[in-house]
Amino acid sequence: MGLCAVLLICLSQAELGRVWARELEDAVSRTPLRTDADPSDFHRTSRDERSGGGGEGGGVDISVMPDNMTLILDSQRYYRWQSFGPTDRRTEDLWVDLNALHKSQVRIHGILSNTHRQAARVALSFDFPFYGHQLRQIIVATGGFIFMGDITHRMLTATQYVAPLMANFDPSFSKNSTVSYSDNGNLFVVQWDKVRLKDREDEGAFTFQAALHRNGTIVFNYRDISLPVERINSTEHPVKVGLSDAFMATLSSQPSDANRRIIYEYHRVEIDATKIVSGSAFEFTPLPTCLQHTSCEVCLTSNLTTGCGWCNTLQRCSDGIDRHRQEWLDYDCPEEAKGTCEDYNTVLPEASMNSFNHSSPGPTPSSAELEDHPHKGITENTAIIAGVVAALVLIVALTLLAVYYINTHPTVAPPFYLMQRRTNNYWPSMKFRNQGCHSSYAEVELGGHEKEGFIEAEQCC
Repeated sequence: MGLCAVLLICLSQAELGRVWARELEDAVSRTPLRTDADPSDFHRTSRDERSGGGGEGGGVDISVMPDNMTLILDSQRYYRWQSFGPTDRRTEDLWVDLNALHKSQVRIHGILSNTHRQAARVALSFDFPFYGHQLRQIIVATGGFIFMGDITHRMLTATQYVAPLMANFDPSFSKNSTVSYSDNGNLFVVQWDKVRLKDREDEGAFTFQAALHRNGTIVFNYRDISLPVERINSTEHPVKVGLSDAFMATLSSQPSDANRRIIYEYHRVEIDATKIVSGSAFEFTPLPTCLQHTSCEVCLTSNLTTGCGWCNTLQRCSDGIDRHRQEWLDYDCPEEAKGTCEDYNTVLPEASMNSFNHSSPGPTPSSAELEDHPHKGITENTAIIAGVVAALVLIVALTLLAVYYINTHPTVAPPFYLMQRRTNNYWPSMKFRNQGCHSSYAEVELGGHEKEGFIEAEQCC
């Protein structure tokens, strides 16, 4: 609240400076400010959604697709893939030997390598395209998968994943079990090395990788698979191999659901588990998507994609089924996408063009105004600078006052509240339906061991 108040004061000071300057030059500036939309029509950005939400009735649901939509399963619309066996030369070419890299290029994650059912955020050094969406942050889990979603919730195993072998692995069982990764700017590799299944440790160790290439290619590499995947128990933890993505939509059928959002899985790639053996690999090549088109003409005429529509309001090409679906609906893009590119190209009438071309020469209004008011720019800039300086002085004063108060009243409740307060990046109210039993992941504090955020799994419901 204190930070919000300070920011509000800063904006108010700057705005007062602008108003003061405009009042001094009211003979020049007579165009009123206006807004083209009601404030209630503005919508939250992805950054706002990550910062949390909720309140009573708020939360995230994992659900099936709406009645008028169908989950696309294994159709090669977003990715095409190939499998390679132990005898294929390509298998060895795809494997990334982390042991051959310099130690500075490989990080063995100390937390993930010594815990069970936890996950950690990792920032990529490049933009990775996943189902056409550019990602710069992922979450690596001990359970043999990577969570690719924008908003962190407790059921990371439900959807939005890259899963070379999602299962109930426990790296804390052995000192030889590690979770490590490497990022060279063009390739990010996660390796689960010698990890064992919880309560089935005597059945052998697993070593496998997930490699994310800068161009969007995804590779699953399997070096040691000690147990057929179909024999891995999924009672305590889901067992999945493949890719998945989903979009988030707002549920507004009832007043109590005003802040609830439902995650719909719109596409999934499932791999034939019988092909996963020691020395095998899978390579997924991304296909063009509507989101990659940046102009109306290319969006509607490209032979690389089908079913694309152009939303001029958002300046976005889409088929309506991606992570931006809610925004696509909010701005009435389905109707706007029915138009053609000519509908958005504004052409001045010929009469107007002739009138413009044959206008009498003379000083432009702006130049005349500048001649009459030579000090306009200086006055406005001075007012803005004065407002900013006043705001900075106020911020420093408030900060010193807050520090003095905390130091002189260490046992009062507000200082403890400030020290213990933190911001969760997941939705505080969570409900999941139609999903059966999933392992649950929740954020935990680590006392400053590392600067990354960590997710710890709760017991299966």
